[in-house]
Amino acid sequence: MNRNSSNTMALAPNTSNKRETVCIFGTGDFGRALGHKMIQSGYPVVYGSRSTQISNLIPKGAEVLGHAEAAQKAAVIIVAIQRQHYNFLTPLAEVLHGKVLVDISNNLKLKQYPESNAEHLAQLLPGSKVVKGFNTVSAWALQSGTLDASRQVFICGDDVEAKQMVMNIVRGLGLTPVDKGSLLAAQEIENYPLQLFPMWKFPILLSLGLGLFFFFYSLALDVIHTYIYENNNFSFFIAITVPNRVFPVMALTLLGLVYLPGVFAAIIQLYRGTKYQRFPDWLDKWMLARKQLGLIALAFASLHAVFTLVTPLRAFASWRTSKQIISLALSNETVPLDHTNAWLSDSYLAMGMLGFFLFVLLGITSLPSVSNSVNWREFRFVQSKLGYLTLILCTAHSMIYGGKWFLNPSAYKWYLPDIYMLSLVVPCAVLVVKFVLIFPCVDKHLTRIRQGWERKPRYSE
Repeated sequence: MNRNSSNTMALAPNTSNKRETVCIFGTGDFGRALGHKMIQSGYPVVYGSRSTQISNLIPKGAEVLGHAEAAQKAAVIIVAIQRQHYNFLTPLAEVLHGKVLVDISNNLKLKQYPESNAEHLAQLLPGSKVVKGFNTVSAWALQSGTLDASRQVFICGDDVEAKQMVMNIVRGLGLTPVDKGSLLAAQEIENYPLQLFPMWKFPILLSLGLGLFFFFYSLALDVIHTYIYENNNFSFFIAITVPNRVFPVMALTLLGLVYLPGVFAAIIQLYRGTKYQRFPDWLDKWMLARKQLGLIALAFASLHAVFTLVTPLRAFASWRTSKQIISLALSNETVPLDHTNAWLSDSYLAMGMLGFFLFVLLGITSLPSVSNSVNWREFRFVQSKLGYLTLILCTAHSMIYGGKWFLNPSAYKWYLPDIYMLSLVVPCAVLVVKFVLIFPCVDKHLTRIRQGWERKPRYSE
């Protein structure tokens, strides 16, 4: 009996299951959705509203009172109204004195006001304890229950006990509170929902710039050059052929750019002889964008695979095949199997399929739900060891595909290299430098630096 009692106490501490009443000022979309979620989680909810008449929109089980009467029933009051309506709170200053006010408001644009909404609320009601929270969770997610993508709730405030009370409510709703510090962090929290893919801006702009360059480069060599010098109108290449030349080039180039900053970081650490100095800002930003660059590269590789599968269905491919067959039939010729080309063709396809398989594996392991289920060493093995193997296979795929044209003068239209040659620049540079870095003499020295050794110690004994 004693053993069972101790286990019960360990699983359920001596706390009451009864939830404290929460007051919500505002019966808009978010106020109603949050109240509904709280009632589901066992919290008594009272709404403070100008109209005390019960509406069908109000969650069942909630009480609706005037603002002053509702505030007296709860220690935590969630202010679910916009900043421009805060003035009605000033006459309630005495009732709200000592209460915890949770500001959940957002703005329409960045830096709309000189101070955050939460700081403005604290200035209006200096006797209250203002906490910023819940503004990064959408009303739709609360109402539909699809909170997987927005489970984190950022919290900040100057009063530690007030923050703890709000964080307990967040946990009670099945969400994850993240303490961002004092109320000075409120503006950053308020700006968070207004940012459109902040970590994706640089990768998308870089991909867009490279994609446009490679598209017009391929267009000039495959369409314009052919039209000018051979008088062949291949403008329909713009639909399938040109994109399917750009997609693999983009995938391989971006994959090389994923591993290039790591090479730069190793060179810098070897040069400095220490790991205790910050990398340049451009390198820091580049390294933070590696996941996004890799996912965009995977998207281009997937498009390349799909476009390649539909290539035989094109009218141009059927016409070219039938023309070759008719030409051989009219000349009564047969073409023997070229085993060298057969080997090259099969090797090219095998490298491409294996590389794409590992590419997909890298993308899957970068998902939070998957990466959280593996330890650090397993994640590093996949992203580093298998990542470089993917880069090797994809580079070999491209080299086997175009190797026969590398020394062919006719492949250099307008004295420019074929687009596949451009795709090899970044990955080959990464692989060559990486090959040097894994030499035992270099790798041993780099490992010592990353373990804390310094060529010139900052502190001497």
